[in-house]
Amino acid sequence: MEEKLYRRPYLWTLLAVLLFIAVSWLVMKDKLASFDSAIIGVVQGWESPGATRTAELFSLIGSTEGVIVIVVATAIFLAFSLGHRKELLLLVFCIGGAPLLNTALKMIFRRERPDLHRLAEELGYSFPSGHSMAAFALYGVLAYLLWRHVPGTKGRFALVSLAALLAFFIGLSRIYLGVHYPSDVLAGYLASTVWLGLGIGLFGAWLRKRD
Repeated sequence: MEEKLYRRPYLWTLLAVLLFIAVSWLVMKDKLASFDSAIIGVVQGWESPGATRTAELFSLIGSTEGVIVIVVATAIFLAFSLGHRKELLLLVFCIGGAPLLNTALKMIFRRERPDLHRLAEELGYSFPSGHSMAAFALYGVLAYLLWRHVPGTKGRFALVSLAALLAFFIGLSRIYLGVHYPSDVLAGYLASTVWLGLGIGLFGAWLRKRD
């Protein structure tokens, strides 16, 4: 069963690669403008002081500073409470590599950020969303590492749901604040899925070779 879990990532990694290529092509051909505008209109239509504070909080959680704090706390918990010292390599690979991949992709596509209605200011290019990539990599790898410690189907469903919701709301906050297009966020999730799947696959291969 454990070996199957380590082999599975290659399937959804390949799917994520194909979907990322499709989204990237659509963005370059400007075929997602209506999609982006429609979602931005809905999400920014929720604007209120409370919604803005909530979006800023989720955006902070997904920022570099927020991710570093969560990663350090998680690494201590994994190493000393669960005895997951080898797994720290996977954690560092996924969390450390996602921003590097994001920077490389942004330099390739060089998409400017939306300028319709900003509630926050950000520098740099827009595609794909760095916050979305970091959030998906972080909560994805945490769900993976904690999976076997959570008993029962309901507990595991709750774990995956919580991880997915945190990543989703961090991505949504970037759309609400006007610093990313929805297609940026979607591409961020897909790119991070590729990186996460690659990390899990390599980690599993390393464990099999080590054993």
